[in-house]
Amino acid sequence: MSHLQSQGPMDLVCIDFLCLEPDASGQGNILIVTDHFTRYAQAFSTKDQRAPTVAKVLMEKFFVHYGLPRRIHSDQGRDFESRLVGQLLELLGIQKTRTTPYHPQGDAQPERFNRTLLNMLGTLSNVEKQSWSRHIATLVHAYNSTESDATGYSPYRLMFGREARLPVDLAFGLSLDQTSVASHKNYVDRLRKNLASAFEQARLTSGNREQRNKKNYDLKVRVQDLQPGDRVLLKNLGAAARHKLADRWSSQVYIVCKQLPGLPVYQIRPDGKAGPLKNWHRNHLLPLREAVRVPVENERPPANPRAPRVPPVTRSQQTRAVEESER
Repeated sequence: MSHLQSQGPMDLVCIDFLCLEPDASGQGNILIVTDHFTRYAQAFSTKDQRAPTVAKVLMEKFFVHYGLPRRIHSDQGRDFESRLVGQLLELLGIQKTRTTPYHPQGDAQPERFNRTLLNMLGTLSNVEKQSWSRHIATLVHAYNSTESDATGYSPYRLMFGREARLPVDLAFGLSLDQTSVASHKNYVDRLRKNLASAFEQARLTSGNREQRNKKNYDLKVRVQDLQPGDRVLLKNLGAAARHKLADRWSSQVYIVCKQLPGLPVYQIRPDGKAGPLKNWHRNHLLPLREAVRVPVENERPPANPRAPRVPPVTRSQQTRAVEESER
């Protein structure tokens, strides 16, 4: 197991789409945007997943409020890998990275938040579920104001340097900060000091949790290292959901070119060809021994010729045959 690394707020932002049943207003998709370091999340309901929709939501609802991130990470969906989104990020100076094919674990934070958001939406009544898009903002705000097990702080505090003032605080007359601010300089100095302490503690807590998860995960993994020149097969993931009896591994043989630094991801190419090069996760590669020979298409034995069709026997013919045999 490997983990994405980030150095502070807005250093790495992860995006993903969550699909739901359309509500009364026609909204059927949620664009999830999470800050990797703080775990701060935002969710924007949309009617589709087209590239113009992604670009407009990111620009008008996220970038103008929180600033530009240094990197954006996503899966290989056509909406995120489109030319329009690529040109927008290039224009804004944002680096774009992506997961390997069919490996959602490479974008784990949005996937985990998707499950949390679905659980929160599941608490709505049947009437409220018909207009679930109206409740997205308040549910996400509740999540951001709750302490995260991964960092030990609420995402809101790590992002803004203070806790959010909630209705429950007003109801009980609570104040999370009793210290008055004499000047803007004092406020900035205190904020910088508090954020530095919170960031360091969040790094330690998150790092310890990641190492624990990695240790538990690696105990169950039996990995055979791949070297440049090894032959492998690709897992047949595209047809797995539609064809239950399809082969689990494709027949095309690939050659390992190299391993990406620090990741269980390998760059491969078709056997006997110079390209195209692909980056695939180790979980989806099956190594072949040298003794294994994969038959070429034209070397396969021809199919058996179709047997001549025998016409069906009618009931009258069966009766006539029985009478003749009794004579």
